[in-house]
Amino acid sequence: MQGYAVGVDVGGTFTDVVCRDGSGGLRLVKIPTTRGNPSAGIGKAIEHMARAWQVPPGAIARFVHGTTAATNAVLERKGARIGLITTQGFKDVLEIGRQARTRMYDLILEPETPVFLAPGARRREVPERVAADGAVLVPLDEAALLREVDALVADGVEALAVSFLFSFVNPGPERRAREVIRAKYPELMISLSSEVDPAFREYERTCVTAFDAYVKPVLDKYLADLEANLAKSGVPAPLQIMQSRGGICSAEVARLRPVRLFLSGPAAGVIGGQMAGRAAGFDDLITFDIGGTSCDIALVQGGEPMVRAEGLIDGFTVRVPMVDVNAIGAGGGSIAWLDAAGGLRVGPHSAGSEPGPACYGNGGTEATVTDASVVLGWIDPDYFAGGSLKLHPELARKAVEERIARPMGLSVEQAALGIHRVINAQMVEGIRLVSVRRGYDPRQFALVPLGGGGPLHAIPLARDLNIARIVVPRYPGVLSAIGLLAAPVEHEMSAAFGKPLGEATPDELRGVLGGLDAPCTALMRREGMAQAATIQHFADVCYIGQSYHLEVPLHLGDDDAIGRLWRDFRAMHDRVYGHSTEAPARFVNLRAVHRARADAIEVGAAAPSLAEARKGSRRILVPDGGLVDAAIYDRAGLKPGDRIDGPAIVEQTDTTTLIEPGWRATVDAGGSLVLTPV
Repeated sequence: MQGYAVGVDVGGTFTDVVCRDGSGGLRLVKIPTTRGNPSAGIGKAIEHMARAWQVPPGAIARFVHGTTAATNAVLERKGARIGLITTQGFKDVLEIGRQARTRMYDLILEPETPVFLAPGARRREVPERVAADGAVLVPLDEAALLREVDALVADGVEALAVSFLFSFVNPGPERRAREVIRAKYPELMISLSSEVDPAFREYERTCVTAFDAYVKPVLDKYLADLEANLAKSGVPAPLQIMQSRGGICSAEVARLRPVRLFLSGPAAGVIGGQMAGRAAGFDDLITFDIGGTSCDIALVQGGEPMVRAEGLIDGFTVRVPMVDVNAIGAGGGSIAWLDAAGGLRVGPHSAGSEPGPACYGNGGTEATVTDASVVLGWIDPDYFAGGSLKLHPELARKAVEERIARPMGLSVEQAALGIHRVINAQMVEGIRLVSVRRGYDPRQFALVPLGGGGPLHAIPLARDLNIARIVVPRYPGVLSAIGLLAAPVEHEMSAAFGKPLGEATPDELRGVLGGLDAPCTALMRREGMAQAATIQHFADVCYIGQSYHLEVPLHLGDDDAIGRLWRDFRAMHDRVYGHSTEAPARFVNLRAVHRARADAIEVGAAAPSLAEARKGSRRILVPDGGLVDAAIYDRAGLKPGDRIDGPAIVEQTDTTTLIEPGWRATVDAGGSLVLTPV
C-alpha cells in the first residue's frame, strides 16, 4: 500500500486513531471525544498526525471511519421529521406492531413500537394493492399519492418512507411512487421498503424502512460535512464507513442505506478481535470491548463473527443484519451508586468524558469504575493514556469514600473491590447471553479483551466462566480503529424466496442469486474491488409454520446443495434451540454477500529484552489476595517468548493489563499476551 491508511473510531469517551504507514508500522493516539460535535475529534486527529507524526494530510491514501451517528440520532431522538406512505388500510402497522408487550403491569403504558418515527398525523395511505404472488390488484393512484405527499411536505417532513404491501415480491409500485414524488419534490429523501428490507413480515419491513428514512438526512449531512472537512484539511482519500455487518463501504454507498450503519463502531471492534485471535492461533473467540461508556460483547466461531438478522436499538427491534454484539452499560466511566435498599449498583449511567470520572479532575464527583481501579493501584495516575491525561488519585479516593464506602460501612479499598465485583458480574451475564444462550460452551473459547478497560477485567471474567485462555492483542485499546483498517469491503443484497425446500430447484436458486450478485458486483466495481471479491450465498430457513428463521450457508457448487442446506439447518436449529425435527422446512430469504480485503493488517512488535521492559513495582490490591507487590512492565519492551507471572501489571499507551496471582502471561510470536492459569 502506498501512502498512509487511517482508521478513526469515535467512542463515547475517546476518539481512537490509528495510522498505518506503507511499511506496516502503526501509530496510535486516543483523543477525548467532543460530545457536541464528534466530527471535531476527527479534525483534531488529522492535526495531531501532522504535528506529532509528520504525516501530511495529502499522503493519506485510505480513511476509514466507524460512526455512532445513526445510533445516536435514535437514542437522542434527533433524526429527521419523516412521513410514512403505506397501502390503503395499513398506515397503523407501525403502531400496532406485533401486539406484544414486555411490560404488562406498569401503571402508565408506553408505546413499545417506534411511533415517534411517524406519529399518526404523518402516516398516510394511498389506494394501491399487490397480491401475495405479485399481481397488481389495484394500480397506484398517483393523484392521491401526490395529495398526501403535498400535505406531508406542508407539515415539514424532510424524508419519506414508502412501504407498500408485498413490495418485496413486486417492487414496481414503490419505484413508481418514488418517480412521481421526485418529479415534484426532487430534494425530498425517500426510502423504499423494497430496497431497504425486501422480505416478508409487514411490521418489521415498515419499521426498518421508517428508521432508514429517519436517519438518512442526519447521516447525509454528517458524511457530507466529514467529507468536506477532509477535503478542507487536504486529505485526498475517499471516505469509507464501517457497516453493522462488519464490512466497509464508501460514504456514497452508505448514504443509500444508512440504516446499515447501526452498531458501526462495535462491529469494528469485533473485526479487530477476530484478526488478533487468528494471529494468536485461535478461531473460536469471545470478544468484549470495554470503553468509557459501554461493554460490547460478541462471539467469533471458526474465525467468522456471528451475524444476526436483526438488532435491538433503544429497545426497538430493527431488522438489519449486524454483527451479534451484546452491548451493556458497563465501562470505565460507569457510575457506582446505592439503590433504595442500600445495595451497590454500577451503571448503566456513565460519566463519559465530560466531566468524566472524579480522578480526571474535570469536576466529576461520582465514583466510577476507573476511580475504583485507581484506588486499587491498578492504574498509574501518571501514565493513563500514555501520560497524556494526568489523574488525581486523591479525588478518586474521595469519590469512592463519600459515595460508596462510608454509606456502606466499608473501607475505601473494600468499596473499590466491590465496584469491580458488581460490574464484572454484569459482564459475565452479558457473555453468557452471546454464548450459552446461543448454544455455545464459553469454556471452548478464548477470551479477547478490547478497549481501554478490557485487559483490567479479563482474568476475573475468565475465572468466573472457567475460560483458560485469554488473548490480549498488541493494541487492545484502539483495536476498533485497527479493525476498521482490517475489515473487508462488503456489499450484501437479499430477496424474499418463500418456497418449501422440497419444491425449490438449484437452477431457481441460481436465478434469484444471480439477480442479487449483479448489484453487489456493481457496487464492488464502484469501490474498485470487483476483481478481488469473494462471493458467499446464504438462505434464511425455517420449519413451515415457524415465525423465526436461521441464516444457513448455501453451497450451490455442491451436487446436493439443497440436501446439505437441510442437514446444516437441522444441526444449527438443534444447537441454537436445543431440538430439531424431520418436519418440512422452507426458504424465507436468499442472500448474496460479496467481500474483498482492502489491505492486510498485521500487528506485532519487536522489543529489546524483558529486563528493559521491567519498570519497577508497586503495591496493589487484588481480589482474595490483599495487598501484594506487583511487578510493572512496559508492553513496548516485551518480545516474543517472554513470560510474566502474576502479580504483575503491563502498561501501554492505550490500556493496562492486570495479571493476578496464579496467572501467567506469555508473549506470542505476533506480540499478543496469552494469559493462562498456572
